[in-house]
Amino acid sequence: MRPPTALVAVAAVALVLFGVDATVETTCKAAADKDAHVLYNFCVSELSKHIRSSDADTWGLAKIAANMGLNNAYGAIHGIERLLAKPGMDAKMKLALGQCQGLYENMKFAFAGAYDEINGRNYAVGKEEAAKAVSLADQCDDAFVKATVPSPLKQRSIYSVQIAIVCTAITNLIK
Repeated sequence: MRPPTALVAVAAVALVLFGVDATVETTCKAAADKDAHVLYNFCVSELSKHIRSSDADTWGLAKIAANMGLNNAYGAIHGIERLLAKPGMDAKMKLALGQCQGLYENMKFAFAGAYDEINGRNYAVGKEEAAKAVSLADQCDDAFVKATVPSPLKQRSIYSVQIAIVCTAITNLIK
């Protein structure tokens, strides 16, 4: 006995709407098509690194992006701690690193909040949390500019901003 054609059509539409056929590539393409700030190659490269990305739907990929931002913030904090432990640190560098340490601590909580809110399907609040991470990365960059010293955290900042953009753009795709 075959199911009615209408039931098959409804099931197919549900699969598309709920992201069951989502892949990292199709999701990143859709995100980049909707938001010019999304770097497609970055999105695919970074999300593909996560062990659960190959079987994640759109909702799962948004959470993975938030989790990757959280991991980057932890990495930055540990890097700052190592730099601050080096003897003979320039006072201006030490001050900027100290400011960034606090900012990355807050960023850690922003990405964790984004993950939790997206997981709870509170998408607007999740996107607000991701936006906080962008602001915090910018504040860290500004601390080094004001101290007139080169930032050893520039790549961490760039990553934080881009993964927050990816997280937000993918969250915008969730229906």
